[in-house]
Amino acid sequence: MPLLGAHMSIAGGLHLAVERILRVGGESLQIFAKNQRQWHATDLDDESAHRFRSALADAGRLVVAVHDTYLVNLASPDETIRRKSVETFADELQRTSRLGIPRLVAHPGAYIEGTLEDGLDRFVRNLDLAIRLSQTADVRILIENTAGQGTQIGSRFDEIAHILSASSHGHRLGVCFDTCHGFAAGYDMRSKKVYRSTFADFHRIIGLHRLEFFHLNDSKRELGARVDRHEHIGRGGIGLEGFRLLLNDPRFRDHPMVLETPKGKDLAEDMENLRVLRGLLT
Repeated sequence: MPLLGAHMSIAGGLHLAVERILRVGGESLQIFAKNQRQWHATDLDDESAHRFRSALADAGRLVVAVHDTYLVNLASPDETIRRKSVETFADELQRTSRLGIPRLVAHPGAYIEGTLEDGLDRFVRNLDLAIRLSQTADVRILIENTAGQGTQIGSRFDEIAHILSASSHGHRLGVCFDTCHGFAAGYDMRSKKVYRSTFADFHRIIGLHRLEFFHLNDSKRELGARVDRHEHIGRGGIGLEGFRLLLNDPRFRDHPMVLETPKGKDLAEDMENLRVLRGLLT
């Protein structure tokens, strides 16, 4: 069955994210490797890396991914933002590698001005530069689909396919599918017919073998709204049936799937969402 889990805070130390996911009974974990709202962060010291890797080893079977920081926009036309984004993403790759985590989830960014094609070209060019600067080889980069809000790129399957094929490092690239983002971008999954159609399109355009990770979020807004607003499982526009179809799809039975839904420090919301998801498994 799918490996269900959640994004967890690293407050107090990276290793505490492992403790938090185990507390809610998770089998997969996503974290930020540093403060997600700052360009510059303190260096990852050996002790912090060791404590995280030890906690992960003690946890046993736990699939982990890092999510890149929100400030990174490799598609930006602004030279200062571009330079900072390349440097920061290279640092993200290095941190992910040092922590022994095999995956880094990345938003494709926004083109801001000009055309979508310009933005896609900038993203690929700057992604490749950041990979070279990082001098890493052991981290897979998972391009996350977006809701298509504003000038975001990556909301359509063909845009993601272009990134995967145009990059000089395509062999290191895969896809993370966010259910809320997909729904907001117009990809329906609320009935068996439309669910099959959505993932048939994904397979035809990208290939299901490139789909390696899921973000499980319901949507506060309606189908095709192009607005990214996460809601608790079953309480939004997607509803329980869409998640039932995904969780019981044999093609994804071994895939890590993490929640990115709102929660408090006691993690009660994560526990409830995981309970709901597991109740949908047949």
